[in-house]
Amino acid sequence: MKLRRDIFQAISDPTRRAILVLLTSQAMTAGAIAENFDAARPTISKHIQVLNECDLVEANQKGREIFYELKIEKMKEIDNWLEQFRKIWENRFDQLDNLLSNLKK
Repeated sequence: MKLRRDIFQAISDPTRRAILVLLTSQAMTAGAIAENFDAARPTISKHIQVLNECDLVEANQKGREIFYELKIEKMKEIDNWLEQFRKIWENRFDQLDNLLSNLKK
């Protein structure tokens, strides 16, 4: 039975989040990604596989190498989910600003 992964499972790991940050600037091979970590290459490859299964990265073969790049449109799904919390916190900060303004008066 194959486990179904979702994007939130993928970003729950700090190494996978770091890989996503690396891929924001350019497409990279698994080897180039692995050079940025103290973990073994197979470990990084498994992290890349999870990100690929969750559609957060895309693999493109160029010659004999496979380059991984970030799929920005899938990241918007995370942003949309976070938006509900962003609104709550903005409201709370506005309330705090009002309270502090009233206390100063």
